[in-house]
Amino acid sequence: MFLTPDKKTSLCYKAALEKKAYDIIVLDLSEYSSITDFFMICSGNSTRQVQAIADTIMKKLKKEGARYYGLEGYDAAGWILIDYDDLVIHIFHEETRKFYDIERLWGSAPKVEFGDT
Repeated sequence: MFLTPDKKTSLCYKAALEKKAYDIIVLDLSEYSSITDFFMICSGNSTRQVQAIADTIMKKLKKEGARYYGLEGYDAAGWILIDYDDLVIHIFHEETRKFYDIERLWGSAPKVEFGDT
């Protein structure tokens, strides 16, 4: 089964909400980057929560036939990056997110709104 970038992003957003991720931001980078179409950035309160968010996202996307191309930072869980080619997911521990502030780096990219679905 092929997932469009929009559908993949929506599934990730819902999976992150399911595990109580907060400050979820999805940026549309399709006009700004040649490496991916979307960034999803979210936070968790603890190492365990950050890992649980990542686990849930990977499980739900795998069920839909999507495979990730790279996974970084899982063991330390200060910043987990999951690369799905057209979607890159950044799951941060709160302090690490504040330090790197990657939203600022892509500040001109439009935000994608999902509401609380």
